[in-house]
Amino acid sequence: MSEFHLDIIGPIGDCAVLQVAGEVDVATAPVLREQMRDLAAKGVAHLIVDLGRVDFLDSTGLGALVGGLKRLRETDGSLALVISTPRILRVFKITALTRPLGVQRSVQDAITANPHWQHTVESEAGSVEEWCRAHGLLCA
Repeated sequence: MSEFHLDIIGPIGDCAVLQVAGEVDVATAPVLREQMRDLAAKGVAHLIVDLGRVDFLDSTGLGALVGGLKRLRETDGSLALVISTPRILRVFKITALTRPLGVQRSVQDAITANPHWQHTVESEAGSVEEWCRAHGLLCA
């Protein structure tokens, strides 16, 4: 088990990446929910939540993510998840949330799957790969 931790990359325009590590459960999901609300209040409409370092995710974590998706969609925004571990991906497949939550295998994939994200990143860094590299994100 690793300690719960959040890191924010950005915002870049109205886009940001939220990296999550550790366990997302009844004790930590409110922190995730509040961070997503705070980002939205600061103008972030397009969010990628990187769950690549999440060890455990329960229903309260799912609820926080679904709530974040609803909030972002109210402002014509988007939410994509990066899931690279089979155990966490299984939770989303069982609950049929892979499609509504836009599950991708890497941050780079999540950016290129969203035209708004891709345009924003390319405007700043020239390419998605360069932007990911500059921010220490694993590229596909």
